[in-house]
Amino acid sequence: MAAVRKNYLGVVVGVLLGASLTLGHSVLATRSDPGAIPLDQLRAFTDVFTRIKRNYVEEVSDEELLELAIRGMLSGLDPHSAYLDEEQYNELRIGTSGEFGGLGIEVGMEDGFVKVVSPIDDTPAQRAGVLAGDLIIRLDDKSVKGLTLNDAVKLMRGKPGSPISLTIVRDGTDAPLTIEVVRDIIQVSSVRDRLIEGGFGYVRISSFQNKTTRNMVDAVRDLTDRHGDDLRGLVLDLRNNPGGVLSAAVGVSDAFLEEGLVVYTDGRDNDNHLRYSARRGDILNGAPLVVLVNQGSASASEIVAGALQDHRRAIILGRTTFGKGSVQTIQDLPSGGAVKLTTARYFTPDGRSIQAEGIVPDIEVGNFQLQKENANGLEPISEASLSGHLSNPNDDTDTEEPTDEAEDDVNAVTSLKDIADSDYTLYEAVNLLRGLDITRSAANGS
Repeated sequence: MAAVRKNYLGVVVGVLLGASLTLGHSVLATRSDPGAIPLDQLRAFTDVFTRIKRNYVEEVSDEELLELAIRGMLSGLDPHSAYLDEEQYNELRIGTSGEFGGLGIEVGMEDGFVKVVSPIDDTPAQRAGVLAGDLIIRLDDKSVKGLTLNDAVKLMRGKPGSPISLTIVRDGTDAPLTIEVVRDIIQVSSVRDRLIEGGFGYVRISSFQNKTTRNMVDAVRDLTDRHGDDLRGLVLDLRNNPGGVLSAAVGVSDAFLEEGLVVYTDGRDNDNHLRYSARRGDILNGAPLVVLVNQGSASASEIVAGALQDHRRAIILGRTTFGKGSVQTIQDLPSGGAVKLTTARYFTPDGRSIQAEGIVPDIEVGNFQLQKENANGLEPISEASLSGHLSNPNDDTDTEEPTDEAEDDVNAVTSLKDIADSDYTLYEAVNLLRGLDITRSAANGS
């Protein structure tokens, strides 16, 4: 059988070389022609192939070597192009179905290690404390160095309920961290919402799926119904959103725009010259909009942020985004596998390329936490605290202590105090909305 494979390989290589030699004169004469066959490189490939077959410490099949050559050819292009065998292609389809077994993190490769692009909301990884930007250097006792991204993902996935130990290098820490995560069924819920005191809305999109646009529009309408009137403003939270379906990003952008270009793609093939535009209708009726982003906001998130920023429809607040501005196309292969190939770049309406630059926020806010002013337990001194102070003649408020009856109400409104204690960036976004609402009301004479 081995002899048959070798003979078969010899025939294949011979045919390739024969074709090259047949065209050798034209190749040498027109070496600058991009369509010419690179005879020297083809000879180098067959030479290396033969040396591996003869001298490598272990026997390697022709099929495996050719597959490795294909993988290397694609992975050498950019971090997002890849060859997927049948098993890996099935894994990809499972991962985009919205339910799979694993940790709940979007990952990429950096310097040979697995880099966390972002943890997915309400997943084992997020609850265990894994953060965007973390570098995973070991999975249990196995070093990540030398593994392909697909191999690393395969190790991280497993039976729900089984633990895995992640060794992580994190900026700002002196030594690697060890975080144990228990695998679970990952069910991605892409849209969440809540009403904030003062008539403001909050919608978080954790990833862009096929139903994200519809779910987001329904969430805004639900918030409006609960408020009993048009929202005075909305915070759209895209932090740690790794992206997803392009049509969902276009739909979400379109929901807030009256008209104009949302995004366009540009590639070598005419089929990759695409333009996506908004249709008339703004679900907020012009109310102020603030979009939250950070270094974990990638791809589709950056399309939304870029479109709303270019149209001056929203203020972008947070940190500069990840910078993934390329389009990957999945192309089926007869073998049952597929090629994931980068075929184009994304551009914002103003022609800005997102690639390797990201979206720079209009207002940069870091990851801070407020320290309580009266942490010592002492209330600040005011006129009202002075003994014998004069009463206010206009004060007819009821001094009865508020109750906590609304705490368990599913329609309860989130207070600014709670936001300030738990999420400083969101607190700043709501304060910004309040200022924009005041300015808008003054301009309208109300």
